[in-house]
Order: sequence, then structure tokens, then C-alpha cells
Amino acid sequence: MTLLPAIFEKAIPVIEQLEKAGYEAYFVGGSVRDMLLKKDISDVDIATSAFPAEVKALFKRTVDIGIEHGTVLVLWEDEEYEITTFRTESTYQDYRRPDEVTFVRSLEEDLKRRDFTINALAMTKEGAIIDLFSGVADLEKRLIRAVGLPQERFHEDALRMMRAVRFMSQLDFDLEPATAEAIAIHHELLTKIATERIQVELTKLLLGKARAKGLLQFIDSELYRYCPALSSAKESLIQFSQLMGIFPTKNIAWTAFLYYLEISENNVEAFLREWKSSKQEIRFIKLALKLLNARLTDAWSNRMLYDAGLPLALQIEELALVINPQLVPTVDLEEQYQRLAIKDKSELNITGDDLLKKMNVLPGKWLGDLLAELEQNVIDHQIINDQKLLLAWAIKHAHPKK
Repeated sequence: MTLLPAIFEKAIPVIEQLEKAGYEAYFVGGSVRDMLLKKDISDVDIATSAFPAEVKALFKRTVDIGIEHGTVLVLWEDEEYEITTFRTESTYQDYRRPDEVTFVRSLEEDLKRRDFTINALAMTKEGAIIDLFSGVADLEKRLIRAVGLPQERFHEDALRMMRAVRFMSQLDFDLEPATAEAIAIHHELLTKIATERIQVELTKLLLGKARAKGLLQFIDSELYRYCPALSSAKESLIQFSQLMGIFPTKNIAWTAFLYYLEISENNVEAFLREWKSSKQEIRFIKLALKLLNARLTDAWSNRMLYDAGLPLALQIEELALVINPQLVPTVDLEEQYQRLAIKDKSELNITGDDLLKKMNVLPGKWLGDLLAELEQNVIDHQIINDQKLLLAWAIKHAHPKK
């Protein structure tokens, strides 16, 4: 390479600072891989022969983000760079973390411990590629191949098995036979991995451009059997793998996933809790699945649009049409949304306090029920969103306790 992408050029002074002090330093890992694949690069990582204390001594602004593993965050001008010392790792008793990390001065020793050949690439600041494990050839062949013996890599960190199928989905690569065989043999090791880490990899798989390829390997290798609530979901996963298109967001991907798993709306929360989803994600996916089920059986109602909001409604419409291409498209969805009398509860021109004052009664469950009725009637254009009209309707229909 003679002309590096700008994101690398900006980081060259950091490498030069390390080299001036007598240390080796290289760009490593995913950023090098993605550059060779001509993909967008969001950040770059740097590996160096300098030990963490030596890195900190060279730069004025640093943060110890993972210093026990050799990683120091260097703040350089308006950028942040993770700089990690070359290291080797001892045995792995828990299939997740090394019993001991040893800092070394050898780039080769550092690259030997990485997961796949396409991620074991390094690059000098001049753009020369250092490829000790035929990673460039595997990029050309579009292969995911473990560095060295695959069973050793998966015993070191069993999550690498999920990373393999995730990369198949993201990159549209195939799995090298010996690597695939090792996953099929050692799939049960996935039980040693925290659900949060598995969820990250599965989400990236779901969002990949070759989702079907990754999912089918996920199924064939039987990795799915060791994921929360998926042990008996083989047929549903196979059906889901046949769904076309790329999902726009993580939450829409999980909505489609739950639809094909036939998770009922009442069981969404329990299922997603097993997957360690956040409360916000659970609320979103629960609503999205409800809207998807409704849209697959009927046209958009005002209430559905109101609950969804326009961005989600458009996403659900697109997903519903992919799931059922025979569905009649909604041609005026945005126009229908704009015609809503209100688009949020805060736009209702009456409040609970207004009702209590005007009606001179005590609050209670009846008040929430009444506001919900008023809201629904305004959404359905049964009442104009005018405070006097809303109050008159409330007085006529309310049944408060005196």
C-alpha cells in the first residue's frame, strides 16, 4: 500500500512516537482486514513492543482501560487510540480468560494468539502488510480459518465459535473445513460463555449481509443448542434463515427473530431477559412484535400508527412485506400518519388535573381509564381535540367516586 486511508494517516504520529523511542508498533486486526476488503473503518488498533508503563511514559494523556491485558488508551489530539502490548497467553481454565498474560517484544508471538488468520494481519505505518498465517490468501479465498489448531483457539475462548459464524454473515465468507469440524466437535464449550457476550455475536450475525450463511452454520454446528431458549428451535431457525433482506437495526432484527421463533407477546419479556436484553430493548421489541403481528393480519389502524410512530411504522411495514410478499402494501402510510389528530399523549388537550378540578372529584383508577378513552376517541376522530369538547364528553361518560 502506498496511500493509506485517512483514518490510518491520522494515527501515524502515534506509531512514530513509539518508534522514535525504540519500540515496534503496527496497525493490527480488524482495521487492516477491512482496509484490504475496501470496507468502511470506524477505528484502528495499534500493537507495540512497548510495555504498558513504557507507553504511558511516552504520551501525556492516557487512560488505563485494560492495562492488566496490556491495553492503554492514548488520547492524541482529538482522537483516541487503543495501544496494546504484544502478549502471549497461558492456559485457559474457564474457556474465556487466560490464567496468565505475559507481555513480550515479539509481534509473531502476539499474532499467534489471535482467533482467525484474517484477523492476524499487521501493517506498518508505510502500508506494508505483515502476514504470518496466510490471512491475505484466506481473504482472497473468502475463508474463515482459525490461526494454528482450531481446537486450541476455541478452548482458549469458546466465544470464537460464535465469532466464526458471525464473520460468515458479516463478510459472506465460508468456514474452512477443519475450523468447521472443530466447532461441531466443541460446540458445547459455548455453555462456558456469558450470555451477554453470545448476544453481541448473534446480533451481529442477524445484521449481516449473508445472514442465511451464518445462521445455517450456527444450526449445522449445533451452537444454537447452547444458547438461551433455542435448544429446541432448529426448525424455526431454518425457516428464519430463509428470510431475505438486511435488517435496518438491532431491535428490528430481534423482532423478526422472535416472530419466527413464535414467541408470544406475553413471553417476549421472559425470553429477552434470558438473553440479557435491556429494559428499553424489551419495551421496543415487545411493541414492535405486537405491531408486526397486527400488520400481518390487517391494515394499519390509527391506533397502530399512533403507538408505533412513523419511523417504526415504516420499518414494520417493510418487514411485514418481506415476511409475506403477498401482503398489500400501504401506499400512503406517511400521509395516514400525518392525518392523526394527535401523535403523542402529551398533545391531548386535557389533563387529569383539568378533569379533577372541573369535576370536583377524587382521583382514582377511573381517571386513568377516562383519559385513555379520551385519547382513543381523539385518535379515532370520534372527538375533536378541544378541551371544552373533551371535558363535556368526560362529564357525560365518567363514573368517578365522589
